[in-house]
Amino acid sequence: MRTAGRHGWPLQAGANPGGPGELTGTGAELLAAFPARPAAVSWPATGATRQQVLGRVLGPPFALAHPFSQQGRRLGVVAVVNWLEAQPGGSWQDRWMASGAEARDDWRDLVRNWREDRPGAPGRDLAHIGAGLLVLICADVIRPGIRWLLRCSPAPRNLAAEMARTRDAAALAELGALCESGSVGTDARRVALSRIAIIMAAKGGGAAGITVGDCAELLTIAAETLTAADRHPHSPFFYQLLRTWGAFGDDVPATMRVFSGRGQSTCEQLIDRYRIACGPVRDVLVDYLAERRMSLDFSSLRNLAYLLGKLFWADLEAHQPGISSLRLPRDVAAAWKQRVMTRTAAASDGRGAQIVTARLNGRSVMTAVRAFYLDIAEWADDDPGRWGPHAVRCPVSASDVSHKKDRAQRKSRTDQRTRERLPVLPALVSWTSTRRNAAAGLLQAARDAPAGSLFTAGGQTLRRAVMKTTTTTGRIWADDPGTGKRRDLTFEEHRGFWTWAMVEVLRLTGIRIEELTELSHHSLIQYRLPATGELIPLLQITPSKTDEERLLVISPDLADVLSAIMRRIRGQEPAVPLVVSYDKNERVYNPPMPLLFQWPCRLENRPVGETSLRTYLDDALAAIGVKDASGRPLRYTFHDFRRLFITDAIMHGMPPHIAQLVAGHRDINTTMGYKAVYPEEVINGHRAFIARRRALRPAAEYRVPTDEEWAEFLGHFERRKVALGDCGRSYDTPCIHEHSCLRCPLLRPDPAQRPRLAEICANLTARIAEAEAARWLGEAEGLKVSLAGARHKLTQMDQISARRSATVNLGLPGFADTAGRTATTSPAVPATGTIR
Repeated sequence: MRTAGRHGWPLQAGANPGGPGELTGTGAELLAAFPARPAAVSWPATGATRQQVLGRVLGPPFALAHPFSQQGRRLGVVAVVNWLEAQPGGSWQDRWMASGAEARDDWRDLVRNWREDRPGAPGRDLAHIGAGLLVLICADVIRPGIRWLLRCSPAPRNLAAEMARTRDAAALAELGALCESGSVGTDARRVALSRIAIIMAAKGGGAAGITVGDCAELLTIAAETLTAADRHPHSPFFYQLLRTWGAFGDDVPATMRVFSGRGQSTCEQLIDRYRIACGPVRDVLVDYLAERRMSLDFSSLRNLAYLLGKLFWADLEAHQPGISSLRLPRDVAAAWKQRVMTRTAAASDGRGAQIVTARLNGRSVMTAVRAFYLDIAEWADDDPGRWGPHAVRCPVSASDVSHKKDRAQRKSRTDQRTRERLPVLPALVSWTSTRRNAAAGLLQAARDAPAGSLFTAGGQTLRRAVMKTTTTTGRIWADDPGTGKRRDLTFEEHRGFWTWAMVEVLRLTGIRIEELTELSHHSLIQYRLPATGELIPLLQITPSKTDEERLLVISPDLADVLSAIMRRIRGQEPAVPLVVSYDKNERVYNPPMPLLFQWPCRLENRPVGETSLRTYLDDALAAIGVKDASGRPLRYTFHDFRRLFITDAIMHGMPPHIAQLVAGHRDINTTMGYKAVYPEEVINGHRAFIARRRALRPAAEYRVPTDEEWAEFLGHFERRKVALGDCGRSYDTPCIHEHSCLRCPLLRPDPAQRPRLAEICANLTARIAEAEAARWLGEAEGLKVSLAGARHKLTQMDQISARRSATVNLGLPGFADTAGRTATTSPAVPATGTIR
């Protein structure tokens, strides 16, 4: 018995619609846990006699309603049955396997050769042998292999449709309707139903009998057989379709991607990838990694293997062929240390030139090598038989691994990077918010507009695209009437929302990118203050780099962002969907979790990956058009937001030790290393020194200016007078805005010139109308900028006039009169400060 699933389709009894059980292990382990059904040797239909087979396949439900079509199908069935009957074997499946058809590029050649060896046999029925074989497959008389069904020539046409008509009509109809409800494209739907029909043909039974192992077996064979020229060659969507329909239980993987997980490499695999020739050194490296593995996470272990295996010993073997001992001569060690501090890369000019640059982590490589030698020397005391032969003098001295200068240089680089990106952050935040709202407005307007009609939203006019097929992926497309370019408005809205969500969460929390992608519904918790009983929303950050969880207070701005994310991912569902994510650092698939950064894809929800977020962030920065100091496009890394968060927090008064806890650092020096603010104590001390020096300098150093100097000084201020007011540029500086006073922020408008400015606004309005009528779009754009500046100056004039006409109560004390009484009123003083 089946119960209704989340889309209204049946589930097996006991299935959990909310999500599958938690399964762990590598792909090989999961394949062993979910084996494919073995190919059957015999079953009733394949052991039937010729008369029984023909009587069954030529009648309902296999017979066609149209007589001429049925006549051709009958000829094809008889031809294939005659050919198979001539093959050796006790059943029709045995004869099919003995014929060698699955090993031929075109199985029809075997039938043609057999017919040619029979004198007087008619050949007209050979044109229908493909349809005849299709009938025998759907009738379960023969079961070809999956590999042959994927790549046979010619392939059985309309296998899924024929299976739906003759074997499992209800199940395949439900699967097809489920595709339509999930907004699945026509090609994806056709391929998925075809893969399901192939499994039914090769294994027998209906769609409900398909197992997880059958799906994994088909994907494995497809990866070995199909090419990129095939449509959706390696798509696992058919598994997701069967799982959503309810073909499996609740203890199956949520996605077929988990079967591709290789898991964590062993220490031998981590070292052997560098092809170390010296066996004893290779063995000691493997043993060293195995000894350190318990105290390191896999990401750190893999990095240590790269430092010791690739950058240390593989480099020595490349430059010192035949080296076989960890005891390095001084010249060999010196040459290696020189090489490890540099990096060689190909030049970008395409001429094959090599560019040698300094390696930023060179000291880290030597630190790892020094720890390797010192650990072996220490372990040799406890286990001399194992480590004693390799305990030799360390080629890296303590002075070689001094990071003091490197840390100072790194601090300088990161501070400069942070100072360069901190002023850009408000523009990035504003752009992402604007783009998100604009993309949502366009998508909604396109949904409301009929196909082929124009719609306008956010100042853009587009035409709703007319799609050739009725079944689409649920995406909404629109054409730009001006350029003719077709735009995917659904993806633009998706990209706009997640770019905004990513930037907001990163800048408001300062969390790492792996912590961002692991945020889940479980991360939102509450804390009640014992004194007042007030509920404080908290964001729980799961352990990542430092293996320590921490709690962040959710600010109102962050609460708005998280609420928008929750509304989006829940949709009409009562709970947050569970998704399976991949931990690239540990190389394992996580159990299904209600992640916040997820998006629906066909019938499943997938996590928004780091690669997609990286692309979205780059697109946003490219759209803003900001440049760095070298003139190249400015780029943000995810960790830049962490530095900006800590810098902004400390600049606005957060104590460093509190910032340390919020950031999750073990050492406060790490937190202070992220802070990139100018030292105010140094600046204030220097300014005080300059003031004292000026006060102590002899008066003879200050001379009276000459008449020419004074005339030049006064002339500067006389030249600052313009028609609309005064120019506020500094002394002895030219006009850098080319006298575009309407646009210049340095213009101090004079309220007395308001009629003149109003006349200019009217003139600009008339010129804009003329330019738009004549299609002078560039002229109109420039005039609009000038008009906006003129209107801003009008506002400034009104504000200045309002301030000058207002009176301010200075609160002057009263005076006692001759009778000893005290006056309590204070005179009203004009804003100009003149007391009358």
